[in-house]
Amino acid sequence: MADTDFYRSPLGGRYASEAMRSVFSERHRFETWRRLWVELAAAQHALDLGVRAEQVAALREHVQMREADFDVATQREREVRHDVMAHVHAFGEAVPAAKGIIHLGMTSCDITDNAELILVRDGFEILHGRLVQLVRQLADFAEQTRSLPTLGFTHYQPAMPTTVGKRAATWLQEFWWAAQRLETVREELPLRGLKGATGTQASFLALCNGDAAKVEELERRWATALGFERVVPITGQTYPRTLDAMILEPLSLLADAAAKFANDLRLLANLRELEEPFGKQQVGSSAMPFKRNPMRCERINALCRSLVHLVPNAHATAQAQWLERTLDDSANRRITLAESFLLADAILLLAVDVTGGMVVNEAVIRANLERELPFLAAEPILMAAVQQAGGDRQELHERLRRYTHEAVTELKAGKPHALEEKLRGDATFGTLDLEALLDPGNPVHIGRAPQQVEEFLQATIRPWLAERTNVAPPDGDVRV
Repeated sequence: MADTDFYRSPLGGRYASEAMRSVFSERHRFETWRRLWVELAAAQHALDLGVRAEQVAALREHVQMREADFDVATQREREVRHDVMAHVHAFGEAVPAAKGIIHLGMTSCDITDNAELILVRDGFEILHGRLVQLVRQLADFAEQTRSLPTLGFTHYQPAMPTTVGKRAATWLQEFWWAAQRLETVREELPLRGLKGATGTQASFLALCNGDAAKVEELERRWATALGFERVVPITGQTYPRTLDAMILEPLSLLADAAAKFANDLRLLANLRELEEPFGKQQVGSSAMPFKRNPMRCERINALCRSLVHLVPNAHATAQAQWLERTLDDSANRRITLAESFLLADAILLLAVDVTGGMVVNEAVIRANLERELPFLAAEPILMAAVQQAGGDRQELHERLRRYTHEAVTELKAGKPHALEEKLRGDATFGTLDLEALLDPGNPVHIGRAPQQVEEFLQATIRPWLAERTNVAPPDGDVRV
């Protein structure tokens, strides 16, 4: 039957990149198992534990799996109902000379748990590259628009102005926090280590004839060969599943940042102030040809919702473990870990795509701001009338109240308000430099927003990016 005859996850078929799908593919997982077996044999040979050099060499030549190897493993698993033992058999059949020493001293979790942490590390590398790219693009955008005044919103009601760049810097800061947390978790990520059936290393102690120092050296050599500086000090048969919750924390943070960004952009797109890229041949609606729906940001929100609802699985699994282990974690973790990384990858692909081509409609931004600015400038105008024209504050406040309420009534009637004209016609307010007081770029309105952006970029973000100039994500496109 063709692939179209069976269900395929949308993460694989539509959303996640080829690079991330490859990390969590069966091939990469099972070839990682073989790497674990090879490096254990190499360390056992180096420590004179009964493994010959030619056996290690033979195993190393067969790390890459042939289609026949998959077939053997699949058939064997049907018989033994145990995936690790099925692959031990398939590896042994591919390398008969080393068949007897594969998996020597190990339990299944010496393979599965350690392999998953290697896949997680590989997944972190991809996400880290995408986050750095996203931070770089948002930093450039924030710098370019740091002084462009725009209407602020609280409760999604007009509020004191900010700047487009200041708003972008808030998005940037949240992605940067997620990137920092991801780096910390990635750098501290341990390998489970060689711990045996219940975590006591009894099998390895027997293999080393009771020499505890040799057991420690075996584990150290093995972990180092796999690129890890540390192992989990204490385990049962599995590593504590709280580690999975720690692994997924930065993914949840980046989903939070991305959802906030996408929601904001969708709101601004409705105002026609800021828009995501829109392709020349892109169709916004099958019924309404004029539509320019923010489909990328809508998809970001959908994927973020899926990701943050997967994360609690890790906490629930950590709480549900019995003593040295129970198997009710296995099926859940096969879904939760892989799909969380695929979701995070898909989210970042979209966020990078959007931030690389955001459309700023300055004329609309200015018109929206100017419509509200006379209302927002009421307090600065009142202050100036008292200080510069010597008016009575309470009397001037009452006149301003009447003018603004009249203007609001005009707006509610669907008419352009005439607040500015009312002010210019007033004996006191008309003597002020209203042009300056109604200038959107006046610090009385936008405060230190441009300086805040510049200081944040120069003191924090640019130095951080300068230390990561060699960090780049693998190729990845928004496919649909």
